[in-house]
Amino acid sequence: MDKSHAPIGVFDSGLGGASVLKVARRLLPMENYIYYGDNAHAPYGDKPEAEITDLTLSCVHKLLDMGCKSILVACNTATANCIDIIRTELNVPVVSVEPAIRPACMLPGKGKILMMATQATTHLERYLALQARMPDPDRIINIPCPGIVERIELGRLGDEDFDDLFAAYLAPYEGLYTDGIVLGCTHYVFIPGAFRRAASLHLRGNPQLFDGNEGTVHQLARVLDAHGLRNNEGAGAVEFHTSGDPAKFQPIFHMLLSR
Repeated sequence: MDKSHAPIGVFDSGLGGASVLKVARRLLPMENYIYYGDNAHAPYGDKPEAEITDLTLSCVHKLLDMGCKSILVACNTATANCIDIIRTELNVPVVSVEPAIRPACMLPGKGKILMMATQATTHLERYLALQARMPDPDRIINIPCPGIVERIELGRLGDEDFDDLFAAYLAPYEGLYTDGIVLGCTHYVFIPGAFRRAASLHLRGNPQLFDGNEGTVHQLARVLDAHGLRNNEGAGAVEFHTSGDPAKFQPIFHMLLSR
């Protein structure tokens, strides 16, 4: 049976995965996508590991039940917490995002690399193991950033909307010479201007921003090809689902997707 026309399921704890989906639609425009945001339980970053696992598995199984041929876990916290369990439980190919600390660490210079993400991501064993494999793990400073996700979920995207949060996050590193900032949550990709503004106000250097979205979609394409699942015809479509209130979150989702 030809499953190539079946949709790809895209999962995130909320709306941040729309930043990955946007890249997927550009690089894989003929694919059909079903997006599921667990907005009723977002953010995941301040939840216990067992709860994150239970919520994530429930959501990806919903996508599987909708007939998805592959699952894209567009949530760094879910990836760091339970991606191996997801791959064991599902009988379809699974691709996931990961903080882009590797390309960031390839930058020349001796400035620090700030990995800014949810509290859970910065503490989970899978991420810390990834950091330990870098050429100079001590160059990376992990900064948990509670509060950003909630504002983006409300559609707040202005460069100055996060000044108070960044002032608190970066207070211990005021004036630190920095070469790169890793956007370790897919939500953060929607506010690059806020990160650049924070860097200009609180850090020295001209740090480059990194996210893992494009690399993730390239991996998705390779996985689809390896399993004979690539869709090579049609215009592609996007279907949105949420555990929250569709009337509230669907307009924000489409606004983010069109940015």
